[in-house]
Amino acid sequence: MRVYLSILSILLLLFVSGCSGNVNGKEPDAEYVLRLGHLQTETHPYHKGALKFKELVEKKSNGRIRIDIFPSSQLGNGRDQIEGAQIGSIHFHIGSVAPVTNFAPKFNLLNLPYLFESREHAFRVLDGEIGKEIASDLENRGIINLGYMENGWRHMTNNKKPIKTSADAAKLKLRVQESPPYISFIKALGSTPVPVPFGELYTALEQKVVDGQENPLAQIYLNKFQEVQSYLTLTAHNYDAAVFLMSKTTYDTLPEELQKAVTEASAEAVDYERKVALEDEKKLLEDLKKTEIEIEENPDLDSFREAVKPVYEEFEETIGKELFDKIESLK
Repeated sequence: MRVYLSILSILLLLFVSGCSGNVNGKEPDAEYVLRLGHLQTETHPYHKGALKFKELVEKKSNGRIRIDIFPSSQLGNGRDQIEGAQIGSIHFHIGSVAPVTNFAPKFNLLNLPYLFESREHAFRVLDGEIGKEIASDLENRGIINLGYMENGWRHMTNNKKPIKTSADAAKLKLRVQESPPYISFIKALGSTPVPVPFGELYTALEQKVVDGQENPLAQIYLNKFQEVQSYLTLTAHNYDAAVFLMSKTTYDTLPEELQKAVTEASAEAVDYERKVALEDEKKLLEDLKKTEIEIEENPDLDSFREAVKPVYEEFEETIGKELFDKIESLK
């Protein structure tokens, strides 16, 4: 198995250095032709951030690097793409934190409900030493986190009843990501968590395999969940930071000046994507108000925060109270 992986890595390095021929039917016009994948549509902030990164890194590298972008799960689901980054078959990935917890468990921290009180609080945590600490284990798995983009605040939808308080959310079958904190969150509300791959979620909602789900407004609107859901509650239960991952194998292959181009371009692209995500979120809410979905804009968030306290008790030992205290101090 190790021999196979070694051979595969060599082949991938040849691909990275431009020796693999065409990509997407294009002649190689750069020394390094690199692939960036994400799961969302071409109208999602992820894609806009990816386009900005492409523009910046191609300019900063004087055309020595070309980025080819593959949206809408073309390169597989989140875990597939992260595993691809491990071996270098996928060079960049923008995506949700949840699949990353399989590779670096500290990321479970970011999936806890009501961890951040504002975007600014989240930025202080993610862009500082805590953000680096959370991602520190990734390099041992062959991955680098270039920064934290944004997927927005996560909210709940369902097809059964309006939700105003945490008690209203009980006894529902709710789709969740395969992440222990998300599963514990739904259980704390008295509902049943049902893991469903994102690509299958619309069908699961339409066929009533699940009653509802939780996602940022961008995913809800752009994937047309409002067509198969009756109620939206702005629970804002999680600030969904998005990882911007790079294959360490690929990074180490690049000359120093191109490594610098990548890191500078990624930092600028993160800032750009966050601004776009915030602007889009405001517009998306207005767009959703024009649909038939019923929106609860002012739920009793205190009741939700009280209901999820056991989730913190569950993860405090594995994550560490000291880390929780550091995050609290940055409010």
